[in-house]
Amino acid sequence: MSKSKAPYPTTPDGRYFVVNRKLWRCTNPQLSSEVKTQLVSQLMTARRAVKTALGTGDKEALKTARSQVHQAKVQLGERGPVWWTDDTPDYNRHSVDNSPYSQWFDALDLDDEGRTVPS
Repeated sequence: MSKSKAPYPTTPDGRYFVVNRKLWRCTNPQLSSEVKTQLVSQLMTARRAVKTALGTGDKEALKTARSQVHQAKVQLGERGPVWWTDDTPDYNRHSVDNSPYSQWFDALDLDDEGRTVPS
């Protein structure tokens, strides 16, 4: 049985997780579990289609598959308009060092892979 890895740290407001000091927008927590499951399934299907298209060199299929990945991510709230309503700017794909989260992040106890160390 494989040991599950600790999660990447999630900002205190739940809007982002951090990988390699970069902020990535979290899925909209207001989505129902059924909708989220359906969208994640669509996302994974589209990602497999990207891999297949890259393997075959089919440029049109690659374009279509990447568009499907993007659309699934928009519907999940990970791209496109933000899912929060307080007019806070979006820091998706920004360095945590150049964001309001820098002090919070620097205070975390992380392992060598940048994952939260279990207490």
